[in-house]
Amino acid sequence: MASLKALRARITSVKSTRKITQAMKMVAAAKLRRAQSQAEAARPYAERMERMLASLGASVAGSPDAPKLLVGSGAEQVHLLVVVTGDRGLAGAFNTNVGRFARSRIRELEAAGKTVKVLSVGRKGAAYLKREFANRIVGEISMAGKKRVEFADAQEIALRITAMLEAGEYDVCTLVYNRFRSVISQVPTAQQMIPTMLPEVGATDAPAAGGAQALYEYEPNEEEILATLLPQNLAIQVYRAMLENSAGFFGSQMTAMDNATRNAGEMINKLTLNYNRTRQANITRELIEIISGAEAV
Repeated sequence: MASLKALRARITSVKSTRKITQAMKMVAAAKLRRAQSQAEAARPYAERMERMLASLGASVAGSPDAPKLLVGSGAEQVHLLVVVTGDRGLAGAFNTNVGRFARSRIRELEAAGKTVKVLSVGRKGAAYLKREFANRIVGEISMAGKKRVEFADAQEIALRITAMLEAGEYDVCTLVYNRFRSVISQVPTAQQMIPTMLPEVGATDAPAAGGAQALYEYEPNEEEILATLLPQNLAIQVYRAMLENSAGFFGSQMTAMDNATRNAGEMINKLTLNYNRTRQANITRELIEIISGAEAV
């Protein structure tokens, strides 16, 4: 049986831990509201960008001079996975889920005879994948120390992805991240960025009431617009993934810290009960010793 001093020390330690988890839960909740609003605000813009590409790319994709960002290199042998995770832990299984999803994706591609390269955005993703795929990682990007995700950060990543494509380092680029669904649900998602997955124009632009499909005329021509639009779309999709990842991270962290706080409270109750029982047993034993000594005199 543990001594009273040891039990008091443990109760004090658990109470200190509970204060920390409560504080982290409150901080995560405050950051979640802002991150969630940013992620939700970015979705309509990214979806409209995809519709614009559907209209523009349909007439250009078959051209021999089509941009590489639209049609890729023409091969499918080398795949680049851009894995977006958090830079910190204490968020439950958030980072582990996207890491496992990326690991399964790598195994599937390699089983099909493909070559896989990984560009990690976030320290936790790199640390997880290094255990098994250290030689596949071609770059690590960390956002640690930054208060919030900025569009300039996504632009830098998009420029790096574009430079690697121009250098012929890969054929297909896929973005892997956790899509924010709710505070307790984040969905690992794989989104192919290069070649651009163009949705059906009729499916995206057809009115809900079954009216006429919208037609667009562009000035200057489609090629010139795509030269500007495709790099912008790449940065927007990366930025959207980073915002979704940020919202999911804080949601998962808030849930994890709430569970940790509850568990600490339950542990404090059990330790306090054990402390009281041990204290009562000591008092009873001392009384018996006093009474026995008095009777023996």
